[in-house]
Amino acid sequence: MNNEWDARFRERMEAQGHTMKSLSLAAGLNESFVRDMLQRGRRPSLDKFSRLVAILGTTVAEIMGEDIPPDSPRMVPLMGFVGAGAEVEPDFEQVPEDGLDQIPVPFALPADMIAFQVRGSSMLPQFRDGAVLIVYREQRRSTESFYGEEAAVRTSDGRRFIKTIFRANQRDRVNLMSWNAQPIENVHLAWVGEIFTVFPPKSLHRVAKQGGIQGNLGLKSA
Repeated sequence: MNNEWDARFRERMEAQGHTMKSLSLAAGLNESFVRDMLQRGRRPSLDKFSRLVAILGTTVAEIMGEDIPPDSPRMVPLMGFVGAGAEVEPDFEQVPEDGLDQIPVPFALPADMIAFQVRGSSMLPQFRDGAVLIVYREQRRSTESFYGEEAAVRTSDGRRFIKTIFRANQRDRVNLMSWNAQPIENVHLAWVGEIFTVFPPKSLHRVAKQGGIQGNLGLKSA
């Protein structure tokens, strides 16, 4: 990790007129979250850090000093929904590789990203109904490494959720936890989508009523 990331983060936060408290609350986090991160060395999950930098109008890659070419993909295929209280039926494998719709993102991204839209309210306040998750298409690390983190997941029977992943009592199984719903226990995961960034519902506008199951969705640049 680039050891100058915190200076870039502070500079961006000040430029946007945020205090540590106001930024934490704007991201739906505990009011001391940013302070704990910057002053006490708390390591945030990628999901929470992505929400913070999105509010600051930048990206994780830029804050961390990663070199993402300016011509990196900015169109992300929308692959459907992930359930947050609502049940999303197993249709991932039937979705075309280029998605149901294409979402224009107003900054450069690493290659091979996909998007899902949240359906339901069981993960409030972190993930609102209609929010869009940008995740890595391929699972990049072991399921065990996600314990305690929020992620997009697909179960072995094809259902998709946005949940917090915890170890289950049974081997090779997990419990999927929500903030406002009963846990889904002892399930096997076929895929874990690591969250790169999250866009709240208000950052979306409908471009045209055509294409996939919900028409084309685009991200506002401001």
